[in-house]
Amino acid sequence: MKTFIFSLLCVVLLTSTVFAQDKSVNKSNKKAPEITFKNTEYDFGTIPYGAEATYDFVFKNTGKSPLILTNVRSSCGCTIPSWTKLPIPKKKTDKISVKYNTHRMGNFHKTITVISNAKNSPIVLTITGKVVSIKTIKKPKTTDSTLEPEKTKK
Repeated sequence: MKTFIFSLLCVVLLTSTVFAQDKSVNKSNKKAPEITFKNTEYDFGTIPYGAEATYDFVFKNTGKSPLILTNVRSSCGCTIPSWTKLPIPKKKTDKISVKYNTHRMGNFHKTITVISNAKNSPIVLTITGKVVSIKTIKKPKTTDSTLEPEKTKK
């Protein structure tokens, strides 16, 4: 009985090891697509509460076959990525648009994980910034003389 359980355990471990190796097939395939981003990080800086905060991460398929983005997911529900579901031909450029919900005050650091059939998948993109109240944003002083009250002569 002990031999049977030990044998069964060995079969399960070997099977899981074999299936784990399947994921690296594209890494050694010379004709596999490869995704190259112009940049993988973007800092919004200081942005006002409620403002539009969208950034396009531009990428190129530098591989030798069509690139398919199978999933693009964010680390938080406040960050929404959108991307093409169509294959991207070799040497072509596309983008992943990322929108951040600026109805949350304070600093933020969010990641977007891009999963594809590329040999360098997954890729992690990052957005950072700080959302502040509209009142805390300094407005430039106006030097327009038409806004100053007129002085009357006495």
